[in-house]
Amino acid sequence: MGGVWWLILSALTAIPMVKLLPHFGINKYWAIACLIPFGTIALLWWMGLKLQELEKL
Repeated sequence: MGGVWWLILSALTAIPMVKLLPHFGINKYWAIACLIPFGTIALLWWMGLKLQELEKL
């Protein structure tokens, strides 16, 4: 049962990442990183760094 919840939560985070990552200049296939526990946190950090770079321009 825990595996089913893991897949549901992974899908709920990966689908929005597929839509958001290209806006930050990151390949959408990096959304696969949401399948590991710290992957989502790492992607959010990377998006934050990209956002800071875009604000400097």
